[in-house]
Amino acid sequence: MKNYIINVPQLQSLQKRLGALCALAICWVMWIYLLIPLAILTSWMLGEKKLINQMRWFGGYKSLLELMQIYVFTLLVMIVLWLCWIVFKLLRKSTNLTKSGKIVTDLELCQFYQVNIDDLNQCRSTNRITVFFNDQGCITQLEPHINTVTVNNYFVF
Repeated sequence: MKNYIINVPQLQSLQKRLGALCALAICWVMWIYLLIPLAILTSWMLGEKKLINQMRWFGGYKSLLELMQIYVFTLLVMIVLWLCWIVFKLLRKSTNLTKSGKIVTDLELCQFYQVNIDDLNQCRSTNRITVFFNDQGCITQLEPHINTVTVNNYFVF
């Protein structure tokens, strides 16, 4: 498995952290809301006498079937909205790519990331590199990995 994700949560803005926390809380509340009727029905079917009143209050299994129809409809709406969002992002991305016609030179790239141009050229010639970051997310070191292949007991770089 290749690890391409850089896990540096301290570089996230406060807005992104709060957004992720709100999304997490909403998802857990929805999950619990979906599981409560199923847990009550299961315990009622297993003979738990304490939850009979709650089962009657919910309307029994007929109410659960109606609730399942609402759940399926909600999931379908969420899937349609998700697919619409994906199509919107793809269309937006394709228009953004055509608008940006600026070509970045190697010198501009090295200045922006504060990297030596010789290191950049050396890393381009290899298949694999390791990038080291500091706590602020800036590149501190580039380490190219030169692939060695042995041919008739000789190393080929």
